[in-house]
Amino acid sequence: MKQPVKETTFTDTIQQLQKQEEPEKDSRLAINYIIDSLSTREALDSLKTRYSEEEKQIVYAINRIEDYRVSPGIPLVIPDTITTDLLLYSPFPEKLPVLDSIPKAVLVAQRIQGIALYESGKLIRWGPVSSGKKSTPTPNGLHYGNYKAKRKVSSVNKDWILPYYFNFLNVEGVGVHQYNLPGFPASHACVRLKMEDAKFIYDWAEMWRLEDDQVKRNGTPFMVFGDYNFDAPAPWLALSDDFKADDLTLEELDTLKNYVKLYREDPRNFDQKEIQDIADSEKTS
Repeated sequence: MKQPVKETTFTDTIQQLQKQEEPEKDSRLAINYIIDSLSTREALDSLKTRYSEEEKQIVYAINRIEDYRVSPGIPLVIPDTITTDLLLYSPFPEKLPVLDSIPKAVLVAQRIQGIALYESGKLIRWGPVSSGKKSTPTPNGLHYGNYKAKRKVSSVNKDWILPYYFNFLNVEGVGVHQYNLPGFPASHACVRLKMEDAKFIYDWAEMWRLEDDQVKRNGTPFMVFGDYNFDAPAPWLALSDDFKADDLTLEELDTLKNYVKLYREDPRNFDQKEIQDIADSEKTS
């Protein structure tokens, strides 16, 4: 469904914030967005010449889409301030105290089609995804990184090559990997990523540790949650009305709390000393 074009004068949000005496409690920029319907080929050409390559990549990430999928008639939400720091446009909070005790965690938010990497509760990276389509959804839940491959042949179609694949559901064969991002959930259950995000996770996340074919130590937790509404406009298009429109909801944060509880109850997430330290802290608390 096409969104109406809003007549908005672009301003520089960074300069506006620098003039304020009190800093924002939210460290992100209070960015203004408009929707560009790209109704004609001329409008599309103008978009592509208006911004540098780095700036266009920011715009495309915000819209969970790649350059080759952008065509006349596809609405894009455009920020009034474009920097090269994608973290400034993150729908994920800069800090998640509930994750403080987890060294590394991967969050996949299906409602907003985003992935976030946290280290001890601090956001270090986020990016766009394309998760499972309506008929083949990505399973929600607390999962763990299992095995990885720089190049994996898809089990659905042998002609599909999946670069930088990292499995988090072994039996189902579901993982994250590089593949095309069309701006909506389109996969066969895996989570598609941009190439740079797939490479980063491949190097950053931990695999499981096996002993006699049994999981001795879980890999990095992959927390998949939320539901994409296929019958409504993409949630990031609402950024034109509210720059926090695609932030995590209280319900989604409660789901993460439940996942963390399950994480702490699984001894395969801790070495023996860590288990004893947890037990000692619970006795004294």
